[in-house]
Amino acid sequence: MRTYLFRGVVAVAVLCAVSVAPALAQSVVRGKVSDAQGKPVQDATVLFEAVDANRKTQTKTDKNGDFLQVGLSSGAYKVTASKDKVGTQTLNANVRQGPNNPMAFTLSATSGVSAGDKEAAAAIQASAGAAVEAMKAGRHDEAIAKFQEVIAKVPTCSDCYYNIGVSQMAKQQQSEAEASFKKAIELKPDNADAYTALANLYNSQKKFDLAAEASANAAKYSGAGGGGNAESSYNQGVILFNAGKFAEAKTQFEAATKADPNHAMAQYQLGMTSLNLGQIPDAVAALEAYLKVDPNGPKAGEVKAALPALQQMLKK
Repeated sequence: MRTYLFRGVVAVAVLCAVSVAPALAQSVVRGKVSDAQGKPVQDATVLFEAVDANRKTQTKTDKNGDFLQVGLSSGAYKVTASKDKVGTQTLNANVRQGPNNPMAFTLSATSGVSAGDKEAAAAIQASAGAAVEAMKAGRHDEAIAKFQEVIAKVPTCSDCYYNIGVSQMAKQQQSEAEASFKKAIELKPDNADAYTALANLYNSQKKFDLAAEASANAAKYSGAGGGGNAESSYNQGVILFNAGKFAEAKTQFEAATKADPNHAMAQYQLGMTSLNLGQIPDAVAALEAYLKVDPNGPKAGEVKAALPALQQMLKK
């Protein structure tokens, strides 16, 4: 009995000792950083600058766009959230000790920009929108003129040059289109769309080496090399096939079908390339896969006519 009583007294004494030494309160500032589409911005920098003192501290957002800053002194702060190529926004905060109201930042290309600059940006966006609509409607002269208006205000607009090239291709202005696509790449070296357009242009001109080089860059910058972009690999395979480089073409068609087994034309081209290499088993497997994916496709009649003889060859 005494033993249990003694332990109980000790426990109460410790509890009382803890309770008489309250923890010091600290400021806690939480917040979230999102982009213009409402998606969280990871690794955004959140900078806290005291208004009445020379104090600065910063933190980063997590994968959910959330941030947490603890231990700021009380007072007025200028808080700036920013991330390269996403945007910047500055808000004012009056920090007190203990929990503070959550902060919310929305970053966009025009966040933190003056009203005059926002009006200019809106005018540029309107011109770009009108250019795209004109291009979609087949009014290519108008589209080119509108994109050139945008370039006059934003000389680094790589996508503008790319779209001008697309309209020039539609007008059969191949040399002008080539120059536009090259300018788009000069301004943005990883512009996969511009490389793809150049590859198609060179392929139509039977400049197969240039087409293959451009297509390889398109695949590289669109993620085909590491993540499996079926369309880029297929396009590169077609260029190599047209150049008579069947072994290299087969590698690309295999990559395309691996990335997307339901890419019917990649299966068909893999079959035809294998035939050119004399690899009948691979040809049969690919052509059978084509029929499975697209039994009524544009090449279905041709494949159905050829397959029985090829399958018979495997039995010999």
